[in-house]
Amino acid sequence: MLLARHLARHLARRLPSAGGTLARAATVSYAGGLPASAPPAVAVASTPRSAPLPSPIHSVRFASSLKESYDHILVETRKPENSDVVGGAVGVITLHRPKALNALCDALFEDLIHAVTAFDEDDDVGCIVVTGSGKAFAAGADISEMSTKEFASVYKKNMFAQWFDITKASKPIIAAVNGFALGGGCELAMMCDIMLASNKAKFGQPEINLGVIPGAGGTQRLIRAVGKSKAMEMCLTANMISAQEACDMGLVSKVIDAESLLDEAVKMGFGIAEKGGVSVRMCKEAVNAAEEMTLAEGLRFERRLFHALFATKDQKEGMSAFLEKRKPNFTNE
Repeated sequence: MLLARHLARHLARRLPSAGGTLARAATVSYAGGLPASAPPAVAVASTPRSAPLPSPIHSVRFASSLKESYDHILVETRKPENSDVVGGAVGVITLHRPKALNALCDALFEDLIHAVTAFDEDDDVGCIVVTGSGKAFAAGADISEMSTKEFASVYKKNMFAQWFDITKASKPIIAAVNGFALGGGCELAMMCDIMLASNKAKFGQPEINLGVIPGAGGTQRLIRAVGKSKAMEMCLTANMISAQEACDMGLVSKVIDAESLLDEAVKMGFGIAEKGGVSVRMCKEAVNAAEEMTLAEGLRFERRLFHALFATKDQKEGMSAFLEKRKPNFTNE
């Protein structure tokens, strides 16, 4: 049943139609911190396309385009030089509450979800990068918003449920962790598909110090990345780990000098964005599905997506280019 649901949802939303058009469905704050200047914008954000139909299982908040400005994030679209790759741009989102170490207040997360959704709908963008300004990626959820709340209100509101809209993006998201990623900040980074970290980054789940536990994936995603013993240690002791420790455990893909982190993340994004957009999205879906399926179900799901890609123009172009010893010209169809 799980495999059938995945296939039904995927094929209904992502295969090319007869006309060739693709359709898709779419915490703890150690606030205090120091102000920091925001990274300079290098390009003007492009205009995303119209919103797709919502998922039949989860509601998704769609955005028809990026806003001209946001209160708590900075956005830009970076395009590779001397390139006419279809969908080859990278959308960059910078969490920007530096005086609060980018604490994840509700308003910031609303901005973040809006921008991620807009970039996900933009045909010019093939990959998304999320980073933070100042000394932190994000130092967790905003304690000042949570400290006086009662059980009934957080339960009825289903606090943090909306955060998972980030994981509904069909395009890959790279987390460029520039500094502290604590509590909700670590959980946000784990919601992304690839995690790069500066050599100054620190990771931790210190919620236990406040009389609570992680509430946005810290006890669930962390164990899948680093194993039970280390996840239990981090959640129960509130100890932080360095970027290199996180990399050695498999939580982080690569450690990069702080000065080069964002450029390297965008460069990786360009490399992903120049691939065929349909296969990139299917690859992301297949890898993420592996955490929820048995091996047999996962192998069958992977094989069916592989078969489905033979209905795309990019498969024909990619294999022809290989045989002709030339660079493929993917059109994301």
